[in-house]
Amino acid sequence: MAMIAPADAAINLATVTPAWAMFAYLVSGVLFILALRGLSSPETSRAGNRYGMAGMLIAVVTTIVKLEFASIVEIAIAIGIGGAFGLVVARRIAMTAMPQLVAGFHSLVGMAAVLVGVAAYLAPEAFGITIPGGTEIQKASLIELGLGVAIGAITFSGSVIAFLKLNGNMSGAPILLPARHFINLGTLAAILVLVAIFGRETPELFWAILILSFAIGFLLIIPIGGADMPVVVSMLNSYSGWAAAAMGFTLGNTAMIITGALVGSSGAILSYIMCKAMNRSFLSVIALHMM
Repeated sequence: MAMIAPADAAINLATVTPAWAMFAYLVSGVLFILALRGLSSPETSRAGNRYGMAGMLIAVVTTIVKLEFASIVEIAIAIGIGGAFGLVVARRIAMTAMPQLVAGFHSLVGMAAVLVGVAAYLAPEAFGITIPGGTEIQKASLIELGLGVAIGAITFSGSVIAFLKLNGNMSGAPILLPARHFINLGTLAAILVLVAIFGRETPELFWAILILSFAIGFLLIIPIGGADMPVVVSMLNSYSGWAAAAMGFTLGNTAMIITGALVGSSGAILSYIMCKAMNRSFLSVIALHMM
């Protein structure tokens, strides 16, 4: 994201992104596509990982260079802490524990989307999503913001439950609540209605979206048994991608949009393939257990 002057606060970030940054984001997007292609085969998986790392490096460096209001030292410290944590976890984790590791990482992606959405809602002028000459958030940005926060919160709480089940901290047996169909459908409907009507002048509705989304992520995953949890983790991967894509539209960040769409679509396709391999109906695993 780029810092813009108050007079230009209503201009979306996409309109002030330099041409070189747009090109760099495009290159990173191509590398992400090559990464997915490489990961489709064991023989090319190493190359796929390298493509993905290169694409992420380009995207991160481009975003840092574009920043005009953040401290490079603070960013370097944050990257150092996160990188050290990731290195330690990657070296210590056993391959048999990879599914819960993936679920744990998905929870972080969801929370990141939530935090970015909260920041954009509280300070929309800094993100360039206000209407011209005013402080109100544009309607399109409100919808993108609401959806991004909702999907991110669902991804976070759902991934936490998936991690606990896979790691043995929680029973892998389905937990079936009374009237769960009514509760789940009602909560999802309420979230959609609130996303459609909330605004900056109604912060209580924004926080209601956040709370309900955290709750529905929990409620959607607990009825699913441990045998179907790999498919759930894959679907949560898809959710994290769509959350990132929604935030990318809000921030006008091309790299986030491309990456989010790739993760979202590939996660959904992978879930379908896994269900076919398990001789299970995709809807029976995802929809019927959840609703």
